[in-house]
Amino acid sequence: MRVLAAMSGGVDSSVAVALALDAGHEVVGATMKLWGGASDTGCCSVADVDDARRVAQQLGIPHHVFSFTDEFHERVVDPYVAAHAAGRTPNPCIECNRHLKFDRFMRRATALGFDAVATGHHARVRSATGGVLALHRGLDAAKDQSYVLHMLGQAQLARVLLPVGEMTKDQVRRRATEMELRTADKPDSQDVCFISATGGRHAFLDPRLDLHAGDVVDATGATVGTVQAVELVTVGQRRGLGLPGGGPAQYAVSVDVPRRRVVVGPPEDLLAHEVAVSGETWVSSGPAVGERVLAQVSAHGVAKPARWSGAGIAWEEPQGSVAAGQAVVLYSAADPSRCLGGGTAEHPDPAHQASP
Repeated sequence: MRVLAAMSGGVDSSVAVALALDAGHEVVGATMKLWGGASDTGCCSVADVDDARRVAQQLGIPHHVFSFTDEFHERVVDPYVAAHAAGRTPNPCIECNRHLKFDRFMRRATALGFDAVATGHHARVRSATGGVLALHRGLDAAKDQSYVLHMLGQAQLARVLLPVGEMTKDQVRRRATEMELRTADKPDSQDVCFISATGGRHAFLDPRLDLHAGDVVDATGATVGTVQAVELVTVGQRRGLGLPGGGPAQYAVSVDVPRRRVVVGPPEDLLAHEVAVSGETWVSSGPAVGERVLAQVSAHGVAKPARWSGAGIAWEEPQGSVAAGQAVVLYSAADPSRCLGGGTAEHPDPAHQASP
């Protein structure tokens, strides 16, 4: 089988290529150039491209660079800016997977005559009943990436190889070390590729978006602090709210960008019984209305019991810190490893949220 391997310049994608070669596939490596600006984090730097090229040379395969910067700006960067302008909490890595890595890249692979693509994501594709393909968590729970792949459907799963999904991270690094790959000890990417570690979100958004200072108010409407940019505050945030020290812990309960106001309250004010979900996609068929599922609302969060209402989830026990824009990803209650799909949180319904 002819396989086009997405090589980010990291250890996972490097070992994924090696495993695809071991399986007897004809493999060609390709690195996507996505972000054209300055970067000191993520997987889009010049050094990452060079690392990918060097690993391809070590493994004896061709290597190409695909420039998808225009699509990246349109599909990932611009929506990220717009989300902050609306007071939402975006997940650009999910949108990058949705539109670039598992759409644009796959279409390029098809045009070039490849049968499948391979990536270094920690997730697994398995056969289920009725010839359906299922997306499962990676073997290494600490590195599982099924949350950010929840949008993959049957057509994509039929053409994707995820070789490192059956390995722990330690096993991946040991394999890279045994092969003397230059990425064996390379640290994992931790941040959004277009957000620098030095300037952060504020430095990135300031020239692209009008940022506004805002008042921080309590449940009575009394001003208790200020923030430099209300657009950068997210529900559940505790630090950076300009609150005096020494008192009980206070969290951002709601963010109102048009009124330039952040409402804060104690942890119990974050509790929500339900979360509305929009834009849902399913790996195969979605859960039935009323079906018990496990819902996860952050990449490294814990999936909690809930029921699918057809328009969102109802928690079995109230949960907190769900912001509009976050991905709500559902897993099977009967098989907690199996990802069903998910969508985007719209308006958490806090049990005690104040509206001063």
